[in-house]
Amino acid sequence: MDFYHLPLSAPCQSVRLVAKALGLHLNLKEVDLSKGEHLKPEFLKINPQHTIPTLVDNDFSLWESRAILTYLCEKYAKNDSLYPKDPKNRAVVNQRLYFDMGTLYLRFALTYYPVVMQDKELDPENVKKFDEGLEFLEAFLDKTTFAAGDRLTVADLALLASINTFEVTVGYDFSKFPNIQRWYGVMKESVAGYQEICVEGATRFRDAFNFAKIQ
Repeated sequence: MDFYHLPLSAPCQSVRLVAKALGLHLNLKEVDLSKGEHLKPEFLKINPQHTIPTLVDNDFSLWESRAILTYLCEKYAKNDSLYPKDPKNRAVVNQRLYFDMGTLYLRFALTYYPVVMQDKELDPENVKKFDEGLEFLEAFLDKTTFAAGDRLTVADLALLASINTFEVTVGYDFSKFPNIQRWYGVMKESVAGYQEICVEGATRFRDAFNFAKIQ
């Protein structure tokens, strides 16, 4: 399978974590957005939306990281541990994935991207909304060991890439969120590929866009 990605992207990192958990090999193809490689005709044939990550599995192309995560599990997983088949359990996993995409990471991007990419001032209201997103995750983890229940799922791997990005890029202090701290500690120690995929990727992200000025 060919995987078009950027190492510094948390959504891209999450796909690599899931592939590693499933024992799948990805042919990594880094796409340089600054050079417009995502707009080349050959890439547009694969993905007319010209976004990353993009997966090509033989004659099948798929983009949007959370869709890729669940596809890999449904097609290649030996069991339903990472993506449960039970409708209610799966619904919770899906909800956490959509929460990561549409609330948590979105609020991070809305808060910090304008500062590092457009040289704007940090908006305190956006900071509050981002903090609120983390409060939601804290509440989720108050009831279960992992993000979507009492076992590791793809939701945890997606959220791990996001939380790691928050810590590495802006130096976010999670001390006021003990449940997140507990979960994050377990994830960092137990998830295969965390260091080389998440930490190294987020470090590249931090350095490329000078997030240090926020820290």
